[in-house]
Amino acid sequence: MAEKGDVREQILALKKERDAVILAHNYQIDEVQDIADIVGDSLELARAAASLDATVIVFCGVDFMAETAAILSPEKTVLLPAANACCPMADMVTAGELEVLRGQYPHAAVVAYVNTSAEVKAASDICCTSANAVKIVESLSESQVIMVPDRNLARYVARFTTKEILPWDGYCLVHERFTPKDIQRARARHPGAEVLVHPECRPEVIDAADHVFSTSGMIRHACASPAEEFIIGTEIGILHQFSLQCPEKHCYPLSSRAVCVNMKKTNLTKVATALDKMAPQVRVPEEIAAPARKAIERMLAVR
Repeated sequence: MAEKGDVREQILALKKERDAVILAHNYQIDEVQDIADIVGDSLELARAAASLDATVIVFCGVDFMAETAAILSPEKTVLLPAANACCPMADMVTAGELEVLRGQYPHAAVVAYVNTSAEVKAASDICCTSANAVKIVESLSESQVIMVPDRNLARYVARFTTKEILPWDGYCLVHERFTPKDIQRARARHPGAEVLVHPECRPEVIDAADHVFSTSGMIRHACASPAEEFIIGTEIGILHQFSLQCPEKHCYPLSSRAVCVNMKKTNLTKVATALDKMAPQVRVPEEIAAPARKAIERMLAVR
């Protein structure tokens, strides 16, 4: 088996040869984050995918993220090193189910979380991420808003708008596991620490926390805050970015069980193999990509 250093050198050489750029989500394993050109949350990576000059995008994340890159950059080759890395929450709603719901609420706008399939995005009016969901909903003229698929994000948004939010009943397997008792135990171990949680958490967990942020929002807050200790209520892969961007801060996971197995399917060997074989490639048919692109670009235009 090749040493990590050898695989890393192979990736760097292949990346130059293929005119490739590597994007990695904050939840990826440490060595994948370290080899990436850009590490971030879904909003940052979507913006990067839309603006990059590279010929090839290697997406170290899950399937809907690579689909988004392919939708925004149809002229580029998009590789997903871990072909079986899916998002269970994204699979909790289909385009057919969404069309039925649209029929029940014909005057409602449909906001699709980026954690959805290309088909669901295509059946929506606009997309959102956890970082911009409130801003997206407030940008709409409609007074009724269907939000799919995450019920917890929808309930979080409902706190900040007078619009009627109609949530789909999906959820993130990782964030749904957090409970107020987890926060109580973490505060007992680290009584001076601020508790930062993700909008995908349950309402009672959000109520028990100090702040609510997207993954990159958590990092920005911790780096700028005078506080020195933080309890982090999201997938544990993000702790690596805390160690890199604000190493003087002490950050603890809200739960050591907060692991997304799909985000951990990508490794350096798979990245190297993807660049070598130029596979697996992610493609979205244009009849789906075109309306999905419209929904994504409408989101990106909201500042």
